[in-house]
Amino acid sequence: MLDDGDKAIRVVISGRVQGVFFRDWTVKNATDLGLDGWVRNRADGTVEALFVGLEDTVEKMVKKCWVGPPAAKVENVELTNAMGITKKGFIQKPTVNIHERRGD
Repeated sequence: MLDDGDKAIRVVISGRVQGVFFRDWTVKNATDLGLDGWVRNRADGTVEALFVGLEDTVEKMVKKCWVGPPAAKVENVELTNAMGITKKGFIQKPTVNIHERRGD
C-alpha cells in the first residue's frame, strides 16, 4: 500500500516509443528519481509503466515521459491511478499482449 505523500500512476505512452530504447531510458530515469515500479512494451506498440513514489517525483517522471529518449516521438501519455502494489526498485518487464489481464 502507499505511504502518506506517495502516489501510484500507470502510464501508457503512445507514438514512436518502441525500438528507441524507451524502456531502458525509463528504467534509468525512474531509478535516478528513486521510484518503484516497472516498464514494459505492449503488443499494440505502446509502452506501459507503473510509477510509485513521492507525488512530486511521480509527476516529474510523467513529464519526462512526454519527451522520452532522443529517438522517441511521443504522441500521448495516458494516466490511470493505480494501487501501487509493487516490489522495491524499478524493473523492465517482458512485453505483454494487451488482451492479457493488466496488474498493478
